[in-house]
Amino acid sequence: MNLAIFYGFCLLLSLSGFPARIREYLESKNNVLLNIAITGESGSGKSSFVNAFRDVEDDSEDAAPTGVVETTLEVKEYPHPNYPNIIFSDLPGIGTTKFPAKKYLKRVGFKKFDFFIIISADRFRENDAKLAKEIKKMGKNFYFVRSKVDHNLRDEQRKKDFSQEKTLTQIRDDCVKSLKDQGVESPQVFLVSSHDIHLYDFPLLRETLERDLPEHKRDALLLSSPYIFPDIIEKKKKVFMRQIWGLTALSGVVAAVPVPGLSVGVDLALLVGAVTRYVTGFGLNVASLKRTASRTGIPYDELKAVLTSQLAAEHITHDLIMKVVLQVSSRAALMAAEEAFRFIPIVGIPASMALSAVTTYKFLKLFLDLLAEDAHRVSDKVLNKNK
Repeated sequence: MNLAIFYGFCLLLSLSGFPARIREYLESKNNVLLNIAITGESGSGKSSFVNAFRDVEDDSEDAAPTGVVETTLEVKEYPHPNYPNIIFSDLPGIGTTKFPAKKYLKRVGFKKFDFFIIISADRFRENDAKLAKEIKKMGKNFYFVRSKVDHNLRDEQRKKDFSQEKTLTQIRDDCVKSLKDQGVESPQVFLVSSHDIHLYDFPLLRETLERDLPEHKRDALLLSSPYIFPDIIEKKKKVFMRQIWGLTALSGVVAAVPVPGLSVGVDLALLVGAVTRYVTGFGLNVASLKRTASRTGIPYDELKAVLTSQLAAEHITHDLIMKVVLQVSSRAALMAAEEAFRFIPIVGIPASMALSAVTTYKFLKLFLDLLAEDAHRVSDKVLNKNK
């Protein structure tokens, strides 16, 4: 292609709203709405489960209220603290006077939920089975969760012949049998404790939910996960890696506009936004690290001490990004070369476009690798705390 024509094509893309469309696409990927319904009989531990899934302590200011009596009298929405587009809806207990089983789905606004989690603290009862059948008729997924298994294990430990595996198997088999007796076909029951999301079937539940969701919503649920297992960290890294290509394309197109300082400014803005998402997604922001400290019993300062990147546990700003960028001289030289190439007539425009894309890609990949490594360090610290 003639260079003059190529320049005109690049400029046309830049002025035709193409960068805006890339931004719109990237924002849509980062703001996918996911609404999860949590329901069950009164006293089943719904609110504690909501808090656990959001990685929020029961006594936190933004926690779903818990108590020994029914505290949820209407549908109450609780956004994820890091991802407000992911909503956990704490539904009233099914079978209460205000929400009888026959009218339950209509009353709670069935259509807005992506899937339902039906919770019980003992055996699943008639209302739970009826609800599951109605949800199935309407074409949505539901999952049975048996809560408070830590309480059962603590009670059984008093027996001389106690076996945790045997006790958990007995609880699961009992729940499955009661559901089958009430006409639920092939029920799968997940055993959980809202006080420890890394034990029992909590990880399996999360994995199952991710598998059953469409890809765009699967990624949203994955990134919101508070789990610090190595495989989860790598899955998150792959999601972020896929997003780098869109950001790289945006940087390249913007670089075609010959305005002094524009591309560097836009590149920094892209880096700030992307790195902020990496830090949040890997649970390396201050709030997430403090929640991990509270949940695991490891002091916050000890968790922070294992971090090596200057970007972890920090508020990501233009100044911080520029500071880190300038410390990596070879990549910073690429940015300087881009500005020089930009003003070479005709030839310089395509060269600048390519250099902008390469520079953005290299920095995004570098920052992603550094933060993923820090996430693994935190994971090692937590998983090996008793060794």
